[in-house]
Amino acid sequence: MSLPPEKAGELKQIIRDHLIKMDIHGRIRDVLAETVRSEQDPGQRHLTEGDFIRALQQRGIVDDVMKDLRFANVVHSTDSSHRPESHFVVKDMTQIKTSNIDLKRRCLYLQVVGGKAFLEHLQEPEPLPGQVCSTFTLYLHFRNQRFHSKPVPCACEPDLQEGFLLEIHKDGPGEGSKMVDATTMLSICDPIHMVLIRNDTSGETTLVSSYYLDWRTVLSAPSGKTSFAIELLGVGSESKVPAGVLNVKLELYPPLAETLQHDIITTQQSLERQRTAERERLFLIYAKQWWREFLEIRPSHQNKLVKIFAQDENGVNRPVCSYVRLLRAGRLLESPRQAARFVSLLAQERAPAVGGGGRQEQWCSLMAFLCRNKGDCEDHATLLCSLLLGFGLDSYVCVGTKGKATPHTWVMTLGTDGTVTFWESLTAHRYLHQPINPDDPPLVAQPKPAYPYSTIGCVFNHKAFLANCQPTDAVELCVFDFQDQSRWKSMSEEALNSVCVPGATTSLPPTPPLCSPSLDPAQSSNQLELEMRYLVSEQRKDLGLATVWDDSLSYLLSAALSAYEMERCTGVSCGNEEFQDAVRRAVPDGHTFKGFPIHFVHRNARRVFTACLRSPFCEEIICCRGDHVRMAVRVRVFAYPESACAVWIMFACKYRSVL
Repeated sequence: MSLPPEKAGELKQIIRDHLIKMDIHGRIRDVLAETVRSEQDPGQRHLTEGDFIRALQQRGIVDDVMKDLRFANVVHSTDSSHRPESHFVVKDMTQIKTSNIDLKRRCLYLQVVGGKAFLEHLQEPEPLPGQVCSTFTLYLHFRNQRFHSKPVPCACEPDLQEGFLLEIHKDGPGEGSKMVDATTMLSICDPIHMVLIRNDTSGETTLVSSYYLDWRTVLSAPSGKTSFAIELLGVGSESKVPAGVLNVKLELYPPLAETLQHDIITTQQSLERQRTAERERLFLIYAKQWWREFLEIRPSHQNKLVKIFAQDENGVNRPVCSYVRLLRAGRLLESPRQAARFVSLLAQERAPAVGGGGRQEQWCSLMAFLCRNKGDCEDHATLLCSLLLGFGLDSYVCVGTKGKATPHTWVMTLGTDGTVTFWESLTAHRYLHQPINPDDPPLVAQPKPAYPYSTIGCVFNHKAFLANCQPTDAVELCVFDFQDQSRWKSMSEEALNSVCVPGATTSLPPTPPLCSPSLDPAQSSNQLELEMRYLVSEQRKDLGLATVWDDSLSYLLSAALSAYEMERCTGVSCGNEEFQDAVRRAVPDGHTFKGFPIHFVHRNARRVFTACLRSPFCEEIICCRGDHVRMAVRVRVFAYPESACAVWIMFACKYRSVL
């Protein structure tokens, strides 16, 4: 990995200072003199450079240098449009001062020094060395900076010991590199969003807590240092139940020349809460009046799915428009269709509930959804709509039902020519909408809809909310002319902006940037393929069958897997002709070829193999019996942002046909 000239210069200076501190030159002179006295006698050969290096190594000089020299690790960063940030695992700010940070910018050092009272894990035994166990991972987001901790074993008192260096910068153009003063920092109401995730041994992730930390108490702390405990609450139906406690230290660097009075900070926070409460109160009054007007149009509107508010993971009611943002992915995603493919790779899981009853609805904040890497259809739809807005499309989230009157959300885009396209965020499928005109004569051919949606109650994005006030809410009969007030009743854009625009209220969570892929596709593909080979061999051994692998045939399967993923991303099928021609050449006359491709969104080998055996056709290939049987398997892992991945596997075999 190459470094820019200025960074290389800083690195050299750090090493030079370290060597001077160790008095490395004096120690080398002593070793040199000792070596010459003990080993150089008259008549012997001259000592070489290698002799001196070996002498330094034997006396531990080189080990001492490397043992004391430490560098900060860099956590995964976002795409090139966001500056990479550093994650420091150190104990105090004095160690950070010697690290590679910009001393001209104000920084906040947040240190987590352990947790306690995670009572759900009270009975879990302490894991043995090397034992696989469930883990906690803490994620942070602050002003376009994202971090995560190392996984630690789940316990009643988890050993979370991490330090995070957060840059505090101005928002104005050209002012990002200027040192912020106390007054400016007091006006920055962006919280530090902390998300705690539990990772089970099976690879499943669970959202434990989502917490917003107001860091501005450090502005009144002596010497710019403060420490306290924060109580993490559960999520969903457990949002009022404590999940655990984290001990936190905050330190401002460089420290303020004059700290603020504590009363000033509490007054600022109180004013912000009052302003937020007033705006939310006025919007609620407006929404109630708007809803009464909507019901006066037609009494049957009471039964339409017009969703104005939704609960987030902390049980807070927020306008649905606030869940959508104009989100640009930099160079991490290249097109709207690739964005749809990425969103579809995030697993679907409904909000967990204790006990039976109806479906529990929970709309997660974007940070919690991305960290958990799974959510319900509402989370997928709002993320996809945000990404499509970032690509310049006129996109909306649709709220309605699909087959058997199941509530569902999906995404819609309006073209400049009036074309209406539905995007299914869970599968990345696209459907063209052509409305049926009920007034046409019976002999006029009507389009047959291919989409699974039945009814639609409302649509919204970050700037608009429109309710369907047409006589019927059937999607196939719906006309999407949002300018026609007799068909769609819209909310005031000004009213929506008062509570949904970023920064309008302190209750809105900040929007995090996407993070680049964290896994190596080639390495992950090779590892999973080796595991698949082992499992296939063991399965055949249990059946009394030998396994002979055909590496050449396995390699040929790559072309098909690449074509499958390209088709999912673009909707265009290509490359299959070359793959079929290559297979025909690889399979001799009188032999039979069988292949079975399958797709997953995780890399758990045992779960993958179990799912494959459920398919009769795949089991027939894996358990193939015959003459001159040759087995093949190929795995391709395609990496996407936020640790999302598309895993394609193809099992194949060829054998001599026997009549």
